[in-house]
Amino acid sequence: MMKTQTIDWQKFSPKHKHYIKQALKYRMCVAEGAIRSGKTIDHCIIAAMYLEKCPDRIHLASGSSVANAKMNIGDCNGFGLEYLFRGRCRMSKYKDNDALYIHTQTGEKIVIFAGGGKGNSYKKILGNSYGMWIATEVNEHFDNEDSRISFLKVANGRQTAARWPFTLWDLNPNHPEHYIYKNYIDLYKETMGGRYLHEVFTMADNLSISPERRAEIAAQYAEGSVWYRRDILGERVAAEGLIYQQFADNEDDYLMDLTDGYLRDVEFAVVGIDFGGTKSLTTFVVSAIHRNYSKVTAIADHHIKGGKGDIDAERLCREFVGFIQRIRTKHPHLYIKYVFADSEAQYLINSLRLAIRKNCLDLEIGDSAKYPIVDRIIAGNTMLNTGRLLIARECSLVRGGLRSALWDKKKVDTRLDNFSTDIDIMDAFEYSWERFIKRLCPLMGKGK
Repeated sequence: MMKTQTIDWQKFSPKHKHYIKQALKYRMCVAEGAIRSGKTIDHCIIAAMYLEKCPDRIHLASGSSVANAKMNIGDCNGFGLEYLFRGRCRMSKYKDNDALYIHTQTGEKIVIFAGGGKGNSYKKILGNSYGMWIATEVNEHFDNEDSRISFLKVANGRQTAARWPFTLWDLNPNHPEHYIYKNYIDLYKETMGGRYLHEVFTMADNLSISPERRAEIAAQYAEGSVWYRRDILGERVAAEGLIYQQFADNEDDYLMDLTDGYLRDVEFAVVGIDFGGTKSLTTFVVSAIHRNYSKVTAIADHHIKGGKGDIDAERLCREFVGFIQRIRTKHPHLYIKYVFADSEAQYLINSLRLAIRKNCLDLEIGDSAKYPIVDRIIAGNTMLNTGRLLIARECSLVRGGLRSALWDKKKVDTRLDNFSTDIDIMDAFEYSWERFIKRLCPLMGKGK
């Protein structure tokens, strides 16, 4: 007996049904809103409907990276194009690009997967004319006033010769002044008129998520915070005031005494280093990663005292070695495994590498991941709100940084750098755990 594997569809809310049914009547559809609200699944279904009927052969699917595009549009947790066309599609290459070849009612279609997040991303999509362009997390795509290098403008231009041009964009809300609104989404409402469909979804619109699960996800955010309003309520909100308000208001709740018992479940520890400059200090932070990435604890911090200015490599190495030796003396069972340092100063990293070997410190040193600061802030707030980011009582620098970090009033979604010691420490602190963000904060994957 032969069995056919089917997709386990859940019920669709009236808003999702209406959006899907109406989509092909428009030239462009934009789905904006909360995480886990079903935006990308809608677009995969709409894209499949379009591909069955369209006359154009080559199409574009983009994300911040190729992997992001393939994961969110090709796979989409079992609801993507690879599953919708299961049995009549295959992954292959098209002119060195990853592509999905699909057999449809109107002939073979090719969907090219591309990353759009870098300044040179546009080069991978030149030379083709695209019928459909489906973009996930479109606000993470590179834009520029120069239409020759802006991924968004180049991709738009590549649809000019299409017989049935069609565009699908999804995104989570940003600050209201983000370029994606001013230059595209809100502008198109005025210029495209009846050819443009824009819908905002909340998590409650996704009927596959139970009220209990919604509450569990929402509990990872501080209620009323900018991230709660963006990710849970689907609102466009500007960030302002204190960044870590819940820490500033309840500092004692996050402070720990480093007893041997408390450190027993630490899997390994990591040193983060931020190199100073003309107006800032060089700082070190050691953070413990607990078993199963269940939580992070800042164990120790240090800054190189003295005038701010060019870094003395010899002094840097001397103070770093002393810092590590002091921690190992105080916590002999703590396994310090990695050192991640500001990647902009390779000559200093090389100096530290030599010092580590010379002093037999048995540490792996490498570059910081350099996640965008706003992503690090989201992760930090998420862990604080769920009680999984804790600070040793003696870490006065990290505590000061968390208490005083502010949003820059002049720059959207940017941390104010007032060149204080408190703020200098924040980069080093974040470098000590940012390599493990996706394990520490699974929601950072921004599931749709």
